[in-house]
Amino acid sequence: MSTNPYFLFAEVSLDLSRNEYQSGLEKLEPFLEHLRDSYLFNLLYAKALIGLKRNTLAGDYLRRCCAIAPANEVAWRELTRLQTCIQEEPDAEPEFDPVMDELEQLSAALMNFEPMATSETSDPTSIIEQKKPFSDDTAIAVPTETLANLFTAQGAYKKAIKIYTHLIQLKPLNAEQYQQEIDALLDRL
Repeated sequence: MSTNPYFLFAEVSLDLSRNEYQSGLEKLEPFLEHLRDSYLFNLLYAKALIGLKRNTLAGDYLRRCCAIAPANEVAWRELTRLQTCIQEEPDAEPEFDPVMDELEQLSAALMNFEPMATSETSDPTSIIEQKKPFSDDTAIAVPTETLANLFTAQGAYKKAIKIYTHLIQLKPLNAEQYQQEIDALLDRL
């Protein structure tokens, strides 16, 4: 792949802003295999498909975005909006969508949720308890390079390695750099 993906994404974003959906799609298609795990690629591809009224296929790409970066709400909002549009179309067959079904179930459960009644105490959390680190097995919802650098500076090498491992999956174009960071951290362990 000789094209810098950031330039490609900028070009496609410009096409989409001009309602040139087919042009954007044509620019993305040669990179389907190379960038299949890129959140931004899948999001732009889905938006181009939506512009071309290919909503069912667009939904597949938005679901892939949600799987790649579950904490990023952009694709979730687009998917919800798309599902609403599809259901409002006359003669549209309502399609079973496991993501929307799960969201509906979660919404229903949250409506009936009542938190436990607690009373506040005047005892603040002790400084020792506040400084207590979380375990290396704790899931990190939003892995970032900054967080990995912070863990490295603190000497929490296993946590930094865990972040870089997640970043390799989220940003495959930087995988070599992240692997080098992991190797350097493994040498410190």
